[in-house]
Amino acid sequence: MRSTSTMRIGEVRRAGEEKLNPKAEPRGDLDEQSNWDNFRVAPGQTHVLLDEQGPGIITHIWITFLGPEPQDWAKNGSANHQEMLLRMYWDGNPRPAVEAPLGDFFANCFGQRREVISLPVVVEDADAYNCFWQMPFRKSARIEVINQSEKPISLLYYNIDWIKKKSLPKNTPYFYAQYRQEYPVEHGKDYVVLETRGKGHYVGTVLAVRTRSPAWFGEGDEKIYLDGEAKASIWGTGTEDYFLSAWGLKAASTPYFGVPYFDQWGIVGSHTSAYRWHINDPIVFNTGIKVTFEHFGWIAPDENPNYKSTSWNEREDDYSSVAFWYQTGQPTFTARAPHARERALPNLDPVIAFGREFGNAEFHGTGQAVAQQLDLYPGPQLLYEPKTNQNAWLEIPFTVTNKQPFRLLLNLTKSYDFGQYQAFLNGIKLGEPVDLYSPKVINEEVHLLDFWPEPGAYKLRLECVGRNQASTGYYCGLESVRLRERRPRVVRYGHDKGKDWRKNQVLYQ
Repeated sequence: MRSTSTMRIGEVRRAGEEKLNPKAEPRGDLDEQSNWDNFRVAPGQTHVLLDEQGPGIITHIWITFLGPEPQDWAKNGSANHQEMLLRMYWDGNPRPAVEAPLGDFFANCFGQRREVISLPVVVEDADAYNCFWQMPFRKSARIEVINQSEKPISLLYYNIDWIKKKSLPKNTPYFYAQYRQEYPVEHGKDYVVLETRGKGHYVGTVLAVRTRSPAWFGEGDEKIYLDGEAKASIWGTGTEDYFLSAWGLKAASTPYFGVPYFDQWGIVGSHTSAYRWHINDPIVFNTGIKVTFEHFGWIAPDENPNYKSTSWNEREDDYSSVAFWYQTGQPTFTARAPHARERALPNLDPVIAFGREFGNAEFHGTGQAVAQQLDLYPGPQLLYEPKTNQNAWLEIPFTVTNKQPFRLLLNLTKSYDFGQYQAFLNGIKLGEPVDLYSPKVINEEVHLLDFWPEPGAYKLRLECVGRNQASTGYYCGLESVRLRERRPRVVRYGHDKGKDWRKNQVLYQ
């Protein structure tokens, strides 16, 4: 059997008021409208992908839709998949058995589209979402997507394949998947991915971490408690080890584990998402299970009470997760997915000076500066286009209102025709020149300084000092200059509060 978005006889789509007839026969004539096999889901609306009577087993789900960037079919952009809430209900139960952002369910976190090539989940070319988890139901099954964005879901296509059965064995377990988050994780408590009573087997974890401190976050162990035990019988050796990697994590995609998204190592504000499927090694429980992660790792000296850098410090990063499991009876896990507004990561940058606001001649040297829209950013960047490195510079002013610990960074573009630039803050040289060459157009944050700036006016200057021998130009693409907040304990310990950044520059890594 199949539930599908295919165009049906008597339906009207793309013509003002939609007229839908989900139980009508598929339309197969020669009119082009016969090929309008998709839906537009307005903000706040719920779209039902499947609503069928059982018994049956869902065997495959395929979904696709436009990405969030503006394009011809969606001039103002579309919802991203973190803003789409996926819910599945079995047998009329009012509590969804599956409740997760659509992207996170398919191991695509942070609203970022990334390819996943694994056994139960395949996201081909980062835009075709496939799932092969077996999902049995006895009386009924309902699958829906709620658009919790302020933008529409554009061109939503889907096929959901299932087998109609005469009956299911009495003890057939149901499939469950539940999202939860802590922004940031709770001090003194391990992060809980799942806690439920019942009988079943645990089959997978998707974990996403946005760091709020420098250095490596993943020294914390997984601790899995079975059948009410007080001490975890499954106790790991580190977060990356649970995800079957070693010595850290990097982008990867394999049948049983992977890291679809990993942007930058060790910075404040790095993003890592990983999946681990327990298919050949299910974690079986008879009366209950609790799956947790410690949140320990390396940390900067100014976040340590003794001003030391060690590998075993409780960190305060942002965690979110999806637990995947099968069980009989009713789960007792109380977690629910919050609205998309609360799922969005909190802003860590109280001071942002957007480059596009400083394109006038007074803010740059020889050459022109224009606003340029790239898919990398929600708004335009400033593209500075000098023909040589002679008198080639940019200046971005910003203001600090309160003395507190910040990290100064540049949100930049790297490209095949970009130059090398030296950063200065109020005339003080910061570090070594930054090479903006990349064979592909990419976004990267360049972190410059950890400091306690006095209130007042500041000016970040970038001077072109040359170019990489592989580069064809001296351009610079600057999205913004940012001051990123440090954790409250940096204020509490105050190790660097009295230090003069002009004489002693520090960047913790």
